[in-house]
Amino acid sequence: MQMEMRSDLIVTRFPPSPTGFLHVGNARTAIFNWLYARRMKGKFVLRIEDTDIERSTRQAIDTIFEALEWLGIDWDEGPYYQTKRLDIYNRYLERLLDSGHAYYCTCSPDEITAMREKAMATGGKPKYDGTCRDKELSKTSGAVIRLKAPLSGTTVVEDVIKGSIMFQNDELDDFILCRSDGIPTYNFAVVIDDMTMQVNTVIRGDDHVMNTPKQILIYKALDCPLPVFGHVPMVLGTDKSRFSKRHGAVSVSAYRDMGYLPDAMLNYLVRLGWSHGDQEFFTRQELIEVFDLEHIGRSAGVFDSEKLLALNADHIRATPAEKLVEPLEPFLKRRGISIEDSDLLVKIIETLHARSKTLDEMAESALFYFADEIEYEEKAAKKFLKPAVLDALQLLLAQFETLQSFSEEILETAFKAVMDQTGLKLGKIAQPVRVALTGKTASPGIFEVTAIIGKDKVISRLQKAIRYIKDRED
Repeated sequence: MQMEMRSDLIVTRFPPSPTGFLHVGNARTAIFNWLYARRMKGKFVLRIEDTDIERSTRQAIDTIFEALEWLGIDWDEGPYYQTKRLDIYNRYLERLLDSGHAYYCTCSPDEITAMREKAMATGGKPKYDGTCRDKELSKTSGAVIRLKAPLSGTTVVEDVIKGSIMFQNDELDDFILCRSDGIPTYNFAVVIDDMTMQVNTVIRGDDHVMNTPKQILIYKALDCPLPVFGHVPMVLGTDKSRFSKRHGAVSVSAYRDMGYLPDAMLNYLVRLGWSHGDQEFFTRQELIEVFDLEHIGRSAGVFDSEKLLALNADHIRATPAEKLVEPLEPFLKRRGISIEDSDLLVKIIETLHARSKTLDEMAESALFYFADEIEYEEKAAKKFLKPAVLDALQLLLAQFETLQSFSEEILETAFKAVMDQTGLKLGKIAQPVRVALTGKTASPGIFEVTAIIGKDKVISRLQKAIRYIKDRED
């Protein structure tokens, strides 16, 4: 039998059920466990709780793996699958049966419903009444296994986040450990998993608080030390109800696909319920160095999409352009752009990352660099591509055609020459050029944009703008 040993090594875990995508609330729980294990130089275990066979899918498992890997959450052990651990659960069930801490129950669902209704009618708790508790029944078809829970006293949850929570044992019935089909119940499987995986720190959502006293009773029946429990308040929407689709995207994968950076998502979800002074922006390494359980708050975190977007923009600005090349490429590919010259893309990113809130927005803003034909925004063309700037554009075109180098410094000299010839200030020339080159009135600096687009495309776009102005004159 596997040992239930404990050591000074902190061991945390994340046990998702593979019935759908990874919800941001569950992702936050994973991050808390992962960060604490990393901070304490401990171990982080991944476990797939797939005993709900009808709802669990391989696609959901893969989606969870992808989301965790995107977030940069790695695991030291696992993934373990509960459906592959039935023999282990059965050995511990036998141990409880042999020690008298569990028993077989043959009460039918109708009988259990009737006893609960009877209890409620007399003002009692709607729970199992212990009919089979002392019958010492043997295993039969259709029998379940129940824990012989204490009938009096209290069970106390020492929660590192919420403080002590006391439960009266007479309110906890002899709950089922194993169903009649041989599949263990959630509470039993979780305890056996955590024991045998030597998990000694359990950080999870506070929707599990009511499960904890039942799990403590199983630990005690097996004479096993309790782990540290910490129940994290839920993630809420802006209307203070549980965060769901009506508040916006709820899956980690959705934010990946919208162009958020994993470090920004990690940063935001950690701060959604934990604090370190007034600091809002954290790098991944900073979080690993300072995360603790003491500063997880007791109040629910409200998911604010605007704050996440602003934080993502901060992370984009703080990320060196060369490190954004790979994350940006899928968003360019969606728009039919394949990048062969990563050095060119670094230069493009350098012009955009100070003004981009997401990678998707950055990719959209970069389109003018790659376009074969520029489409003018109607208002921009009407305001800036006018006969008054025709001479300046033609002079600038003539300057560009003679240039051997197309560096920003040389381009600036060319602009100054046209300014001297026409008496126009830079803005009066740069803005029409900007519209000619990008189709818009807003872009990065005109010299860097011009240099990156390159001589051939710049000349072609200026020629088109000149023709556009002349055609409007006719």
